[in-house]
Amino acid sequence: MKRAKQIVDPRLLIPDEYFSPGHRACQGCGETIALRLILKATGPNVIIANATGCTEIVSSPLPQTAWRVPWIHVAFENAAAVAAGIEAGLKAMMRKGRMPERKIGVLAVAGDGGTADIGFQALSGAMERGHDMLYICLDNEAYMNTGIQRSSSTPYGASTTTSPHGTVSIGQKTWKKDLPEIMAAHGIPYMATACPSFPDDLYCKVVKALNVEGPAYLHVLAVCPTGWRCASDLTILLGRMAAENGLFPIYEVDAGRYIINVDPGELKPIKEYLSLQGRFRHLTDQDVDFIQTRVTERFERLRKMAALTGPQSPHTTEAEISQANQQPS
Repeated sequence: MKRAKQIVDPRLLIPDEYFSPGHRACQGCGETIALRLILKATGPNVIIANATGCTEIVSSPLPQTAWRVPWIHVAFENAAAVAAGIEAGLKAMMRKGRMPERKIGVLAVAGDGGTADIGFQALSGAMERGHDMLYICLDNEAYMNTGIQRSSSTPYGASTTTSPHGTVSIGQKTWKKDLPEIMAAHGIPYMATACPSFPDDLYCKVVKALNVEGPAYLHVLAVCPTGWRCASDLTILLGRMAAENGLFPIYEVDAGRYIINVDPGELKPIKEYLSLQGRFRHLTDQDVDFIQTRVTERFERLRKMAALTGPQSPHTTEAEISQANQQPS
């Protein structure tokens, strides 16, 4: 399997924790694993607008908070709008001399429901207007915090409380909305997918996204043992399997150039991945073959895009990581 050169050594990471332990996430929660690493990449010089969702619920039970950086809880639908307003406000204050000019990272964080569905209008608008901000979707593939309801990011065939399988239904009847490609189609400077199962890749992409001028979008697969009906110790394995079988390709679009960061070569069969999750246990061999065909076709299309737009290469250097870690707070 070909991957960008692994350059994130624990000795390169800042020791500080900006997403604290003691939160109330489920065991094996992929979102909180990702957030801990994301905030190590951002450092303290950041402001976060966080939509309602699992992350907000588990991290901020009054009067406690797991956030050690400036953090704002906003509604399901407007994380991108609030982050855009923060970015515009910071620019205005610096222009008027009310605060010193310096780089302050502005992040919007939301789940797949708050991104692909409820918050999509605000997200599309912020990207189109060119705000200098990073939007991060933590995709656990359903509305997990309210009872495992389907979202437009729920994969085909998955059984949820609002798309249950049965004698007349396979479960989710539509294919997972391709948010990464929709964001890339906005022509933004940087778009990437990532997963905490590949921590070096995730860390580097956060650093790069914060350093680009203009809007950036990061789509992170966040395995949810509760909603996926899987063992809590399978989180990292399932994330790796999703990348290696092509169900969740790990790639980036840098100024229009497609780069596959985790290329398994020959895709691994999806059957074992599906069999480890209760939400797919009802699928027949014919169903699995149908999904496999679709996954293979889409990954081959991604390979063609990468071949058309330029040669493959690592995307972040040790010097860039060290520089990011030395930014003033």
